[in-house]
Parts: sequence; structure tokens; C-alpha cells
Amino acid sequence: MRLGIVVPALDEEASIGRVVDRILRAAEPLGAFRVVVCDNHSSDNTANVALGAGAEVVQTRSRGYGSACLRAIEHLGDWPDVLLFVDADGSSRPEEMGTLIEPLRAGRAELVLGQRTFSSAMTLAQRWGTRLAVSLVNLRWGCSFHDMGPFRSIKLESYRRLGMRDHTWGWTIEMQILAVLQGVKTIEVPVAWEHRIAGRSKISGSLSGVIRAGARILWTVGKYSLRRRAGRSK
Repeated sequence: MRLGIVVPALDEEASIGRVVDRILRAAEPLGAFRVVVCDNHSSDNTANVALGAGAEVVQTRSRGYGSACLRAIEHLGDWPDVLLFVDADGSSRPEEMGTLIEPLRAGRAELVLGQRTFSSAMTLAQRWGTRLAVSLVNLRWGCSFHDMGPFRSIKLESYRRLGMRDHTWGWTIEMQILAVLQGVKTIEVPVAWEHRIAGRSKISGSLSGVIRAGARILWTVGKYSLRRRAGRSK
């Protein structure tokens, strides 16, 4: 099983080198893999640090979490069997990647979501916003999601069935909604969630960031609200 590891990054010069190093060491026992960092038009030295740490680096001038993910996936092309998404700030634990891969290997799932441990690493606004978004999705489509954490894996063929479009912070919830609508078998597995290694969050680091991200997530839920699910994914 070939693993394409996607790391969207915006102004993460202080953390990306350590994150890439941890990913490389943790991925070694998992089989063939490639690590692709998409520099989301950073104003710092993120791209060069990631390249020096051993990652493949691509860039997009279009700002947005979804834009960075889409560009990295485009770069990987048909090579991977599985896509795995890891944040560039060190909040995800690359050592737990195997936990996200095992259900795919065993055929128990097509999409595996890392259900974060709600600790002090998540702000009150993040916790409240997450619970609101997944509650709306659960209510509308009869699901039982607990989280929309970005640490997740999906089979490439299943990803392509989704037709992902969002270029912003609606990316993660859009993937879950489309998985429900397309009947992609989805499970959640518990993962740790830690404080970022360095720097400031683009979302929880400011009130305006929280508002913008929250509005986009809710807009994404509303956008798909009239569509019916194809089959049970939870």
C-alpha cells in the first residue's frame, strides 16, 4: 500500500522541519511513502525548511487549507493508494499514522477520521465550533460523527469519488459530508491532539480567524443540506 502524506503549510517555518522529520521516521515501517508539503504562499521560509528536511515541496498562490491539499494531491497524481493528511504545526502525532492506515489495510473502512482527544490543546471556540458543525451534519443526515479533525486517511479511489471542491477551511467537513452522500464507508479512531510546536494558529490565534473559519464551515454544511445520502457510512 503506497502512502501519499499531504502536509498543507502556511508560515510554519518554526515547526515544519521537525514535523517532516517525525513523519519520515514514523512512516518508514508503513511501506512505500511520499511526503508532500504544499506551501500555501507563505511569507517565511517554510518551503526551504521543508525541502531541507526531506519532503517534496509544491506551492500554490491560492490561499486556503483546501487549496493546499488539492495542490499536493494533484502533485501525487496516481502514485498513492492512500492519502493521509497531517497538519504542519505539530498538533497531530505522526507516530499514530499507523492507527489511521490499519482499517484501510484490513478493508474495514475507506475513510478513517482521527477523533481528537479534547484537551487543553483545543480552545473553547474550537471545541464549540466542532461540536456545532458535526451536530448539524449528524442531525441532517443521520450520522454519528464526533469530530472533524484534519488528521485523517482515505483511499485514493474513494477520494476521487467524492469530488472535493472546497478551497478553504470547509475542506474537512466537506469531505465528511460527501463521504456520507457517496456512501463511502467511514470510521473514527481516537488520536492525540497536542499544542502546536511553535507559532500562532491561523484560526484559533485570533477572533477574526475563528469567525471566518466557523462561517465557512457552516456555509459548507448549508450548501449540501438539500442533498440526500446514497448509503450509510457510519
